[in-house]
Amino acid sequence: MKKITILFAILLSMSFLAEAQLNINHFIRVGRTRISIGNYTGAIEYFNIVIEFKPYLAEAYLYRGTAKHSLEDYRGAIEDYNKAIEIKPYYPRAYNNRGMAYHNLRLYKRAIEDYDRALEFDPTDESIYNNRGIAKLALKDLEGAIEDYDKALEVNPKSTHALMNRSNAKIVSGDIKGAISDLNQVIIIRPHYAAAYLNRGLARFELEDYASALRDYDQSIKFDATNALAFNNRGIVKHKLEDYESAIMDYDMAIQLNPEMASAYFNRAMAREILDRPGYEQDYQIAGRLNPQFDLSQRRIDAEQLAQQQQQQKQQQNSSSSQNNNQQNSQANQQTLAQNNQQQSSQQNNTTVDDEKAEEQKRKEELEAEKRRRRMRMDLVIEDTRDIPEEAEEVDDGRIQNKNIVIDLQPMFLITAFEKNAVDYERFQYYNIVVDDLNAENNYNPLLSISNKPVTTYQSVFENFILFFNEKIAVQENAHNYLNRGIFYSLTGNYNSAFADLDKAIEMDEKTSLAYFTRANTRYKLKEQVELLAGVGSTNSLTLNEGKINDNSNEKPSTVEYQDILDDYAVTLFLDPDFFFGYYNRAFIKLRLGEYRSAVEDLNRAIDLEPEFAEAYFNRGLTKIYLDDIEGGALDLSRAGELGIDGAYNIIKRYCN
Repeated sequence: MKKITILFAILLSMSFLAEAQLNINHFIRVGRTRISIGNYTGAIEYFNIVIEFKPYLAEAYLYRGTAKHSLEDYRGAIEDYNKAIEIKPYYPRAYNNRGMAYHNLRLYKRAIEDYDRALEFDPTDESIYNNRGIAKLALKDLEGAIEDYDKALEVNPKSTHALMNRSNAKIVSGDIKGAISDLNQVIIIRPHYAAAYLNRGLARFELEDYASALRDYDQSIKFDATNALAFNNRGIVKHKLEDYESAIMDYDMAIQLNPEMASAYFNRAMAREILDRPGYEQDYQIAGRLNPQFDLSQRRIDAEQLAQQQQQQKQQQNSSSSQNNNQQNSQANQQTLAQNNQQQSSQQNNTTVDDEKAEEQKRKEELEAEKRRRRMRMDLVIEDTRDIPEEAEEVDDGRIQNKNIVIDLQPMFLITAFEKNAVDYERFQYYNIVVDDLNAENNYNPLLSISNKPVTTYQSVFENFILFFNEKIAVQENAHNYLNRGIFYSLTGNYNSAFADLDKAIEMDEKTSLAYFTRANTRYKLKEQVELLAGVGSTNSLTLNEGKINDNSNEKPSTVEYQDILDDYAVTLFLDPDFFFGYYNRAFIKLRLGEYRSAVEDLNRAIDLEPEFAEAYFNRGLTKIYLDDIEGGALDLSRAGELGIDGAYNIIKRYCN
């Protein structure tokens, strides 16, 4: 009987193990599916679960890194690829992916090192040769790039990626006919590949074969009518052929498809100017605003500055030369200079109305010459084609980095509550034993929690809880009941009553850490409300602008104004040194006061105590960027995104890459 029992236990254990393995495989499958459909943040959630239960599974880190990579969180992706390689040192795909992440950070040499390692373990992967060739091309190693594309084609002679890449390298190296030959092969393999026709059109344009280039652009537009560059370039060919009317129509279409294409405005301005149509001056202005290289007024200023610099340098050289001459030459030079000055003075005195007319005529001729130069300037074929995020676009495709979000610090945490049987509250993000003890004493009614989410929709619930604790205090006055009622007075905005109850709770039990914590939060909320009513506004955040975090405070408050709040947090942390919310909230106040480095120290402590404290990573990331630690800030924001704050990826893309 004993043997049967043992056998049953073994079978039962094996069953549990099989079920666990099945569930892990399920999470991996779902995560990979989410990557394939573009739900990258959702994929990260699933791979987090896999990593929690299988921390030594290299594939989980690889796939999570891939999801972060797609969100343009390249540093976070590199961290995951590092872990995958640490677990599995002979992992070519991890090296390849890490190389691509380094490439996106413009660390081309490090990317090539990773591609080299990947090829050691898998010399038959054409994609790695392609990637290494692209990195070499970025370093202007044209021969090395072409060699890698050749090797990729040895592995797969029909690799259109390798052929396209090699054609680009050949165009850069000046081998236009070789590039066209490669593009011909691409078109044979993929007859409907719009990009191949577009590139061949560019190559033929370089050879001044305008008729053939025009046919290629026609085909490119036929297969992809949404490519603004194709319309812009076809317009340039028509412009060259002096078909200005039709060229303008193509520029119009390019601008409609991409309103921020500077070259299209500039080209349309030239065509309109040639036809003497209105609007060309406005087009020049728009082009200059979108891209300074098309700003004609700036070009003239730059040319004038250059001329002045050259003149100054010449004068300095003449002055230096005259100092090195002997005294006799110096006297001769002075005599010559005096004669020149006398002649110039004579010429100025003899200035007449005819001279002024001559100057005016000269200015007109220069203006006409500038117009002719603009008409002849046809070197605007290639436009910067980097994707520009569309602010109005809100597509739920998992690409949070492309969404236009408001950038602000994560808010403070408060003690709040829900009804015992409520089903509409968010799951608890963090467990804290102090709050749990409070709940146990309340018999989990009300159910207290710590949250930084808005609580305005629960005001009626909180008012009911005030009535509930009125009854409890009538029966028994103790620190616990006053603390609870003080919490709900604070949540409903009745701050004076909240202070009275919290002071009473502290008077009855001076070791009640949550009373100090709640009183500090209440004091801050009251200050915030007073500032709002006074029209000062809440300036408690760092904001990002033009690639940098700025302190958005019009006038920083003094530490004295917030000393009571800081003192309460200090007592909270003295009574409970492991209460990580106390460090987080104190850091929030310190950021308000401009004490950034001290705030980072508090956030460090909060994260040490709660390694999955997403909001602390987020706020520390913003602060580090403000302190010019871009690398550290990006890694913190990556961790915040991994832990569920999706907006972190938007900041990484806009301000860290």
